[in-house]
Amino acid sequence: MHLYLPSARATNFLLIVGFGAIGYALYMRYMAIEQTAVGLACAAGLDTWLCASRKLLILLYQHAAFGWAALVVAAIHLLRPSSVMFALALAPICLGLVLYNTGLAAIAAGLLVLSLARPAPAAG
Repeated sequence: MHLYLPSARATNFLLIVGFGAIGYALYMRYMAIEQTAVGLACAAGLDTWLCASRKLLILLYQHAAFGWAALVVAAIHLLRPSSVMFALALAPICLGLVLYNTGLAAIAAGLLVLSLARPAPAAG
């Protein structure tokens, strides 16, 4: 029985996905959401991509979208491991951990780690 383990190429892709999601989340959190000047400018009616992204992220946070998406995809990945599902779970986990959906995203991260102990899918 072989355990699920992403290949070296898949691991490199997963690193890119993870670091990209963390980088975007950190940028949006500290440069858009928590900046008072940006919040005031957006509230005053500034129409830029940053204000639109800020508004969308706040809306998604209010509905715990990152946490729920991460939890659902991580559960699917736990049942049927694959590198694509791993990447699809990794991105919302990273976004959720940085953008205030930590409870659900942390559970999803635990499921993602637990999936590494699952048997690899049968080839063919």
